[in-house]
Amino acid sequence: MEIPRYEAKEVRGRFAARRLQFALSERVRAGIRSAFGEELSAEEAVRRIVGDVAAGGQKALDEWSLKLDRHATYEVPKREWREAYDDLSTELREALGIARERLEKFHRKEPKGGFLAATSGGMLAQIVRPIRRVGAYVPGGSAPLLSTVLHTVVLARVAGVQEVIVATPPPVHPGVMAAAWAAGADRLFAMGGAQAVAALAYGTEQVPRVDKIVGPGNLFVTLAKKEVYGVVGIDGLAGPTETLIVADASADPATVAADLLAQAEHDPAAEPWLLSPDAGLLDAVAAELERQLETLPRAEIARAALQNGGLVQVRDLSSALELADLYAPEHLCLSVERPTDWLGQVNNAGGVFLGEHSGEAIGDYLAGPSHVMPTSGSARWTGALAVRDFLKIVPVVALSARAAAELSALGARLAREEELEAHARSLERRAGPSGA
Repeated sequence: MEIPRYEAKEVRGRFAARRLQFALSERVRAGIRSAFGEELSAEEAVRRIVGDVAAGGQKALDEWSLKLDRHATYEVPKREWREAYDDLSTELREALGIARERLEKFHRKEPKGGFLAATSGGMLAQIVRPIRRVGAYVPGGSAPLLSTVLHTVVLARVAGVQEVIVATPPPVHPGVMAAAWAAGADRLFAMGGAQAVAALAYGTEQVPRVDKIVGPGNLFVTLAKKEVYGVVGIDGLAGPTETLIVADASADPATVAADLLAQAEHDPAAEPWLLSPDAGLLDAVAAELERQLETLPRAEIARAALQNGGLVQVRDLSSALELADLYAPEHLCLSVERPTDWLGQVNNAGGVFLGEHSGEAIGDYLAGPSHVMPTSGSARWTGALAVRDFLKIVPVVALSARAAAELSALGARLAREEELEAHARSLERRAGPSGA
């Protein structure tokens, strides 16, 4: 298999035009035909599932779960989480504990307080309140993502969310149960796909309605989150994972190849990119990719993903950073001699990993920040999941009679300019003689 090679000018337009999109494989199309008895788009299929669960509650949820996952929805008792946790090796329990500790330590540094500002005319303030109930979706599929439990639930806990509910496709992997125990989740439901998102958004007899849904998922989960947005909040719409590495001649080809494969093995639709001004490095990385693929258990998935990305020759590191900003990657890795020198040029990235000691795979597990990061170019306007995603900011206004009179007279003029007479009259009741 030949790894795609490009010149910078060949990818510029592609990078600039990025957006969230999914290509439906024939296997997925066949699954939709089997489930619905007709040809539907993914959006139409999701809309039907979400509508059914919204209208039919638990009965509809169970019907879709049986049809799509071959399991009725069920809640996993907490004692089973604890048993799964106790059954882990000492080393794995230690890893979960350290991961939780580092996540908590990092995210507790986020500012979470409001402010109170006394003025001559009264008081202005912001109060900050946690969301009451959150649903964390944890993908199932080919890899049990214990880490995603930690990287969503722990942040909600740090924010002060009262109740955190985990949803994950059945059968639930024991490691996911153990992670739910370690992270401090409240409830765990064996349910997946669009029907799980709908259940969290609308509630059923068994599943409580949440206020916000966070966490990554496949095409159907993402489309379902889009469908229920407005009924509940969401963290964002996640596409396939992606990484973009900027490297110079100082980079180790074997390490760069390993980092590319770490993302490529996630999903055939993943996008691994390497940008470098050094043609020799690109050649060496291409050879390393072939060598490492020979012994990689998920080589077939990784090979497919490598066709979505590629190795790009750029003029210099400055132009590489310009292209990276255009692409706005989920993970931006700077495998260069002095990585901190280039951090100032980074604007659009879900997360930045400086130097070869800070591999993106460390961020997936133990570094500290959440690994739930924006994809498909959305890093241009949003960032990684953080404590602030679980908080609400509520402004408070408390004016003195004198300040109200002064401001209301001015406000009434603005209201009449907008042709909102009731606003003007409401303001004039507080304006006093000077505002009449």
